[in-house]
Amino acid sequence: MADQPLTLATPVTDLPDVGPRRAAALNRLLIHTAADLLKHLPHRWEYHAGQIPIGRLQPDTTATALGEIANCRYIPPVGRSRKGRFQATLEDDTGTLDLVFFNAPYLRDKLAPGMRIAVTGKLTTFRDYLQMTNPKWHAVDEQQTDSPNPDAAYQPIYPATEDLASETIARIIAPLLDPLLPQIEDHLPDDYRQSRALPPLVDAYRAMHRPLDPDHVAAARRRLAFDELLLLQLGLTMKRHHTRAHFTAPTLPTTPAIDRHIRDRFPFTLTDAQNAVIKDITKDLSQPAPANRLIQGDVGSGKTVVALYAMLLAAADRKQAALMAPTELLAEQHHASINAMLTGSNLNIALLTGSMTPAQRKQTAADIAAGKTDLVIGTHALLTESLEYHDLAVVVIDEQHRFGVTQRAALRSKAADPNAIPHTLVMTATPIPRTLSLTLFGDLDISTINALPPGRQPIDTRVVSESQHDDVYTYLAKRVDAGEQLYVVLPAIEDSSTGLRTVRSHAKLLEEKWFASKRVATVHGQLKPDTRAQIMDRFRRGEIDVLVATTVIEVGVDVPNASLMVVEHADRFGLAQLHQLRGRVGRGSHRSLCVFIADPTTDDATLRLEAIANTTNGFDIAEADLHIRGMGELIGARQSGLPPFRVANLETDLDLLRLAKTDAESFITSDPLLENPAHKTLRARLFKHYKSALGLGDVA
Repeated sequence: MADQPLTLATPVTDLPDVGPRRAAALNRLLIHTAADLLKHLPHRWEYHAGQIPIGRLQPDTTATALGEIANCRYIPPVGRSRKGRFQATLEDDTGTLDLVFFNAPYLRDKLAPGMRIAVTGKLTTFRDYLQMTNPKWHAVDEQQTDSPNPDAAYQPIYPATEDLASETIARIIAPLLDPLLPQIEDHLPDDYRQSRALPPLVDAYRAMHRPLDPDHVAAARRRLAFDELLLLQLGLTMKRHHTRAHFTAPTLPTTPAIDRHIRDRFPFTLTDAQNAVIKDITKDLSQPAPANRLIQGDVGSGKTVVALYAMLLAAADRKQAALMAPTELLAEQHHASINAMLTGSNLNIALLTGSMTPAQRKQTAADIAAGKTDLVIGTHALLTESLEYHDLAVVVIDEQHRFGVTQRAALRSKAADPNAIPHTLVMTATPIPRTLSLTLFGDLDISTINALPPGRQPIDTRVVSESQHDDVYTYLAKRVDAGEQLYVVLPAIEDSSTGLRTVRSHAKLLEEKWFASKRVATVHGQLKPDTRAQIMDRFRRGEIDVLVATTVIEVGVDVPNASLMVVEHADRFGLAQLHQLRGRVGRGSHRSLCVFIADPTTDDATLRLEAIANTTNGFDIAEADLHIRGMGELIGARQSGLPPFRVANLETDLDLLRLAKTDAESFITSDPLLENPAHKTLRARLFKHYKSALGLGDVA
């Protein structure tokens, strides 16, 4: 090892101070080479001497600041689910800093306007203001200076594990910087990099591991965040341009007669918002370039009918259309509702799910391949490699957030002609935040159904604690006695060691205590599809008063008389999921009520419940979800198929994202495959990151 030169490819097992145990710990952090160590960036920096002027503080760092309290106040808790907080504004000659202390009423007697204090803590932004939450603090005398110590040092704090501390990682990385940094090749051409005021890649990595001051870190972070955003945008743009240049889709014309014939199938008049989206779709489908459009709209806005319009355009041209749903229950619901709307037509509509018997699947697949089936509705079974279509022209994917880029590509590949692919529409009732639409869905055009159909009732939302549990059911029993129907949603089916209420045990309690004279039934994912469909059909016909369920009823279920819902242990559900569940009510003539019962034990759960209580607008919910969970969680690799960002933060880097998107278009317009010698390294890095995730293997 001693004779071997140190390179970026050197395994961590060959590095100084890394024995087998440390190497194994590094491997668990997905660090296998010296290059991986350089890319293992600090997630914050501690300033170890003096204080930083407030105007120079940077988000996502840990620092000490000194100033005078300009104002302060205590906000008492409201209800059991909220915390009291003490708020103060700290100021110096350079700026102001918001301080927030939770569960600290005692500070009313300790902090007051005019006091000079020093605070140390993690810096974040909230509503565009710099903030410290629960910082350490101490009072300072009038003589203490607030100028930073010029000899102060920044200590990088690395993501670590129990068996590998940040200090240990820092000691391993420090001696590698000088020999390895000069080996890094910059993938951005110098003239382009300079035009965007981006430091060289070598300087950016040096500043992240060995910063001089906050400005040094900020410039480095901007460069690395921009790199991540640019590579993703290049991949999406390259794939999109390649698809449009090399593939065709069936042209599906719309005539007044076809339009009238399709609309006659719908038992209601479409809204202006639906018609606007249909206009986008018909324009797409009339072109030979493959459509790739996202239809987003709030729960109950009527997306399925819009998608069915597109499917019927394919059928009108004697071609096939497929609709893929994330769950069997939703596929069954789509099949039932579409069959009902198309009663009396000569169209053959098939359902294909994983729970069908082999004989049923074989016969259905044979009919699809032979062209005997016009519309196919199913789950992931539609992606089976052996499934062949006769002439697939339109693909609709429901609940887009459940499917990744690669799954969309797999379904599009089902066309008989390798150079012709179906038009693709994807739908979501979880509206996509603008930043997310530019990344995960950057290969899609977007249409929004921004209004609900007439007659939708407002939904009263209540978040209550466990102490009000019995009162909730006592009230709901009166409304069920008056003829309304009730959903009760729980996070688990059977009893477990978690202590949570479950579908089976809670259904029994409801029957015995509050709904003894009512018809109570359960529905969950362990039931056979036929049994599940029968129960849902009975509930829809009013033969069941109280339906106790898991989240299988989250989407696609439409029962107008079911105007009441209770979600037990609501803190165990995601925000988008709570909004989807609430969307099951408000579909009939009764004023609807949704009650979320929970005693949250984490800050995130508290924020989710506050958000769901404060708005029924899906777009506001989506933005709140993005703020609470962060982009990395929202578009994790498991969900999207895309590598997660290490540096970029789409809540704070929206301007960088827009710049990256614009620049990616310029790069690909002038050099579609990045074959220019000046782009050699850029292309190599792009394909290393996104070749499989974005299906770039078929681009070049």
